[in-house]
Amino acid sequence: CPVVLAPKNSSVAMPPPADIVKVAIEWPGAFPKLMEIDQKKPLSSIIKEVCDGWSLANHDQFALQHADSSNFYITEKNRNEIKNGAILRLTTSPAQNAQQLHERIQSSSMDAKLEALKDLANYSRDVTFAQEFINLDGISLLTQMVESGTERYQKLQKIMKPCFGDMLSFTLTAFVELMDHGIVSWDTFSVAFIKKIASYVNKFASDISILQRSLAILESMVLNSHDLYQKVAQEITIGQLIPHLQGTDQEIQTYTIAVINALFLKAPDDKRQEMANILAQKQLRSIILTHVIRAQRAINNEMAHQLYVLQVLTFNLLEDRMMTKMDPQDQAQRDIIFELRRIAFDAESEPNNSSGSMEKRKSMYTRDYKKLGFINHVNPAMDFTQTPPGMLALDNMLYFAKHHQDAYIRIVLENSSREDKHECPFGRSSIELTKMLCEILKVGELPSETCNDFHPMFFTHDRSFEEFFCICIQLLNKTWKEMRATSEDFNKARKRAGWEYMGRMVMQVVKEQIMRALTTKPSSLDQFKSKLQNLSYTEILKIRQSERMNQEDFQSRPILELKEKIQPEILELIKQQRLNRLVEGTCFRKLNSRRRQDKFWYCRLSPNHKVLHYGDLEESPQGEVPHDSLQDKLPVADIKAVVTGKDCPHMKEKGALKQNKEVLELAFSILYDSSGQLNFIAPDKHEYCVWTDGLNALLGKDMLSDLTRNDLDTLLSMEIKLRLLDLENIQIPDAPPPIPKEPSNYDFVYDCN
Repeated sequence: CPVVLAPKNSSVAMPPPADIVKVAIEWPGAFPKLMEIDQKKPLSSIIKEVCDGWSLANHDQFALQHADSSNFYITEKNRNEIKNGAILRLTTSPAQNAQQLHERIQSSSMDAKLEALKDLANYSRDVTFAQEFINLDGISLLTQMVESGTERYQKLQKIMKPCFGDMLSFTLTAFVELMDHGIVSWDTFSVAFIKKIASYVNKFASDISILQRSLAILESMVLNSHDLYQKVAQEITIGQLIPHLQGTDQEIQTYTIAVINALFLKAPDDKRQEMANILAQKQLRSIILTHVIRAQRAINNEMAHQLYVLQVLTFNLLEDRMMTKMDPQDQAQRDIIFELRRIAFDAESEPNNSSGSMEKRKSMYTRDYKKLGFINHVNPAMDFTQTPPGMLALDNMLYFAKHHQDAYIRIVLENSSREDKHECPFGRSSIELTKMLCEILKVGELPSETCNDFHPMFFTHDRSFEEFFCICIQLLNKTWKEMRATSEDFNKARKRAGWEYMGRMVMQVVKEQIMRALTTKPSSLDQFKSKLQNLSYTEILKIRQSERMNQEDFQSRPILELKEKIQPEILELIKQQRLNRLVEGTCFRKLNSRRRQDKFWYCRLSPNHKVLHYGDLEESPQGEVPHDSLQDKLPVADIKAVVTGKDCPHMKEKGALKQNKEVLELAFSILYDSSGQLNFIAPDKHEYCVWTDGLNALLGKDMLSDLTRNDLDTLLSMEIKLRLLDLENIQIPDAPPPIPKEPSNYDFVYDCN
C-alpha cells in the first residue's frame, strides 16, 4: 500500500502541546488580548509579558484572576485549573488589593466605607486574598469595628438605617468568609466581640442578613472552641433564640436550631440534662412542630439535618440511664419495682401482720415477681444490672405502668394466667425491647454529618421515647400471641429451647415490624401505631414470602450449575454498570465545621476509563458536569490502592462529628504516588458501593459490596427465570434422569450411507 506524503509547504493541523493554554485576558479600558500561556513558565513571567503588552510598569503589583463570578486569583498552586478558552482578568495583586481595602474600610466617608466593605465581603471568599488580608491583621480590624466602631454610627442609625444595616451585614459576611478558611484560630476573640455578636441576635431580628451571619458566627464559636462555648452560653439564652423559630424564614430557623444543637453538643455532661429541661420549659419541641415541621412548606435538606441532629442529641440524654446498673441495695430504686407490683396486683389482698406473715409476704412477692416476668423472682433488681439497657428499661416499665395502666395490667395478667411455656414475660420482654429500641435509634452515638433522617413523630410528644416503648411493648405482646397461635416453628422452639430462643424469634419479627413502620415516616405516634396494626405477624409472613419469591434461589443441582455458568456474565454486566456510573460522575460534599456553607466537588471517570476528572463546584449541580469544566486529573494507572472506613487518611483526623459510625461507613480514599490521596465521603450507602465497586473493577479487583451481592442475586434470579420460562409448572428433579435400557434392536436407525 503506497504511503502518501504531504507536500513540504502544506500545513498539517497539529494538536497544541499539553502545557499550552489559549486564553483571553481583559484589562479595563483596553481590548482583550488573546494569548497562549505556557504552563511551564513561572507565573510572574507570564504576568510581566501581559503587563508589557499594555505598557504597564511594576508588574509585580499585578496578578491574574478568573473573570467569572468567583474572581479567584490565579496562583502557582491553582494555575492548572486554567482551561482552553478561559477568560482571565489582569488586576492588582492580592497583597496590593488587601492593602487598599484595609485602608478603604477605615474611610471617614460612609459611602466609601460601605463600598469597601462590600468588596471585602466578595474578595474574602478567595483564600489567596484572605491570607494577605489576615497578614495585615485584618481580622482584628473587623472585630474592632464590630466591638466599637459601630458605636459611632448609633446616632446616625435612625436617619441612615439601610446604610448602617448594609455596612454591618458586609462586615459580618467578610468576617465569616475569612474565618471559614481556617487560617485564624477561633480562640483569639474577646468577650466584648462575643457580647456584640450575641446582641445582634436580639437587636436585628428584622434584618435577615445580619441575624443569619450572627447566628452562623455563634455556632462556629461554640463548635470550634471550648472556651468560646462557655462565653457564648453565658451571653445567649434559649429564650432569645426561640422567637426566631416562630418566624417564616426557614434559613433563619435552620441557623437557630444549629446554634441550639451546637450548645447542646458541646455542653458538659452535667449541664446537658439541665439544658434539656430549659428547652422543655420553653416548649421548643412544640414550637418546632408547629412552625417548622407542620409549616406549609417543604423542609429542605439542611433543616432536615438539623432536626435529625436535635433528635439524636435528645435521645442521647437517655445514655446515662441506659448505662447505669441498678444498685440492689438502693431503696429508692427497689421502690420502683414495688410500685410495678402494686399497680399490677393492688386488688389482691395483703397478708396481715401476724406471726409468720413475713414469710407469707416474701412468698407472695416472689410469686408476683414471677408473674411480672422477672428472671430473678427473689431479687428482681438483679435483672437490671446488665448495660445496656440498665435502668432505662425500669424507667420505661414504670412509665408504661403509670401512664397506660389498663394496658399494663392487661399484659401482666394475661401472661401470668398462662402456663409458663405460653407466657410472654413482661419483665424480660421489656428489658430486651428497651435494648433493641436503643439500637434502632442509636442512643449514645454522635450524630452523622451526612444524615437527614429525622422522624416527625418524635417531635409530637415530650416523652416520645417512653411513648415509643409503650406502643412497641404492646406490639410485642400481640406478636407473641400471633406467633404462638400460627407458627409451628415457634411452638417447636417453645417445647425445646425455652424463652431465650423464643424471645429472639419474636424480637426479630418485632424489629422488622418497627423498622418497616418507621420507613414510612409517620407524622405522629398514633399514625405509627396504625402502621403497626397493619403489620401483623401474618402480614410479615406474606411480605417475607413475596420477597423470597422475588429473589427465589433454586437449590437443585441443574439450577446451581446454570447459575455457575452464567454468573461471570452477570458480574461483567454489573462491572459495566458501575463503570458507566463512574463515567456519569457524582457530586460529593466537602465536610467542614460550618456545614451550611456547603462546598461541593465533582468526580467522574473519562469515557475511555483511563482518567479520573475532578474539581470544586460553586453549588450542587443539576445533572452531569462536563469533563472540561473539572480542573484536576488523576490517571487510573497512578492509583495504588483504594481504602475505606478507618483506613482513610481523612478519617484519622480528630473531629467532633467525624469519628462516628455513619461517616466511617461512607468514607473511602484513593491513594496514588508516594503520598497522594483523594478523599471521599459518599452522599449515601448506594453511591459508596457504586464507587468502591467501580474503583476496584478499574484496578482488576473483586467487587465486594453489599450492593454487588444484592444485584448479583437479583439478576441471577431474573436470568434463570427467563431461561426456564418454557419449564413453567414442570418440576425439575434434583438428580438427572436415569439412562434408559438399550433397545432390543436398532432397526429404527437410518443409514445415511
